[in-house]
Amino acid sequence: MTEEADRFTAMYDACRGRVWAYAVSRAGRQIADEVVSETFAVAWRRWADVPRTPLPWLLGVARNILRDTVRAEVRRESFAAELGEWTERSAPGGGADDVADEVADRNALLGALATLPEDDREVLILAAWHGLTPAEAASVVGCSSAAMRVRLHRARKRLTRAVDLAEPAARAAVPQGRTRARRVQLVGEEA
Repeated sequence: MTEEADRFTAMYDACRGRVWAYAVSRAGRQIADEVVSETFAVAWRRWADVPRTPLPWLLGVARNILRDTVRAEVRRESFAAELGEWTERSAPGGGADDVADEVADRNALLGALATLPEDDREVLILAAWHGLTPAEAASVVGCSSAAMRVRLHRARKRLTRAVDLAEPAARAAVPQGRTRARRVQLVGEEA
């Protein structure tokens, strides 16, 4: 091992327990290990910034990670609540059979969308609901058009799998091909 790796290991051994105890005191045992891992990953990446007395710096990093974790959880909960409202307010037009089909499709789609990672939801929403082209969505996200097309393709595949897993009973009542056509309309999937 290099001298730098030895110093990092010594710091880890000396501070890990205190960083873990701090994370447990702020957020509980469930996420403490994750916070400790992320804290020391940041310390390794920013090794030149770690001061001679590393504990206060490490606790500051852990605090920021906890804050970001809470923010992400609030965003997820807010998005799930919003999806719930959209599902409850769903009032499609058409005949009685069409309404049931559309409600089942929409509920399955929104429920599946809520289970996807935030990055997948973002690209799907930009493309399907905001009507952005892959090039426009790429400029929003900060990647190339080609990368956006790949991300969008993968997100659509994951959404399709999630819909298929989420509502097999509801989908069984929908005529064959109807759900796919509806999904294409709602998600902007290529036909």
